[in-house]
Amino acid sequence: MPTSLILACVWVIAANVIAMTPSKKLHWPQAYGLIALGVPLLGYVTYENGPWIGLLVLAAGVSILRWPVLYFGRWIKRLVTKGPAE
Repeated sequence: MPTSLILACVWVIAANVIAMTPSKKLHWPQAYGLIALGVPLLGYVTYENGPWIGLLVLAAGVSILRWPVLYFGRWIKRLVTKGPAE
């Protein structure tokens, strides 16, 4: 198994452990850390294994970090539909 996939599996396990721990801040600081580690890891997986495996790892990451992705989509939609500034 390539090193990149092993690292991606470790990332998924770490994300699940973080999700199981109680947090007063609703896990947002941990989510930022997972995103900061996940983006370069996704590039490494795609580089080493090809775009199809990269898309599978991307889908796994999005399923784990669904709330940050949802809020990012809402933010982009708000920017696009806002219209010109007056």
